[in-house]
Amino acid sequence: MSRFQKIALGGGCHWCTEAVFQSLIGVKKVEQGFVASTGNNSSFSEAAIVYFNSEEIPLKILIEIHLRTHKSTSQHSMRDKYRSAVYTFSEEQKETSALIIHALQNGFHNKIITQVLSFSEFKPSRKAIQNYYQKNPEKPFCKTFINPKLQLLLKQFSAYTNQNKLKHLKSIEPLRFFKW
Repeated sequence: MSRFQKIALGGGCHWCTEAVFQSLIGVKKVEQGFVASTGNNSSFSEAAIVYFNSEEIPLKILIEIHLRTHKSTSQHSMRDKYRSAVYTFSEEQKETSALIIHALQNGFHNKIITQVLSFSEFKPSRKAIQNYYQKNPEKPFCKTFINPKLQLLLKQFSAYTNQNKLKHLKSIEPLRFFKW
C-alpha cells in the first residue's frame, strides 16, 4: 500500500520549485503559492507543497533536490520573499528533515542556510501562473532559470525523474552562465 505524505519547500521562485517537483516520479501533486510558518517566519514566502509517495521517492531525496535547485547556501536581500525553508507538517517530519539537512551539509562547500520550520498557512498562487512551466516552456524565464534546474535533475537524479516530462531537455544545450 502506498504511503503519501506532504512537505512544503521554499527558497526561490515558486515557478521554479513547482516545475522541479512536478518532474519527479512519486510526486502526486504540487501546489504553488505562498507559505507561512510561525513566529519570526509568519510572513508569507514563495513556496510549493509537494504531495509524494515516500515508497517511490524518499524525503531525503526530495530535500536534497530542493537544496541543490535553489541558493540554499546564500543569504540575499530577497530572503523574505524567497525564504529558504522546509516546512513540515509534524514534529517527526521536522526532526527527520533537520537530520537530513545536517547529513547533507558535507556535500556543500558553504553552510546550508535552509531552515526547518513548522507549516502554518498556505495561499495558492492565482490560477494564471499555476503550472507555469508546463504552460510556458518556451518563455525566456523558463529557458534561463527553470531549464538548468531540470537539466540538473536529469544529470544528478535521473533515477527519480519522470523521463516523459523531461525528454525535451535532452536536446537542449545546458546554459553555461547559470551559477548554482
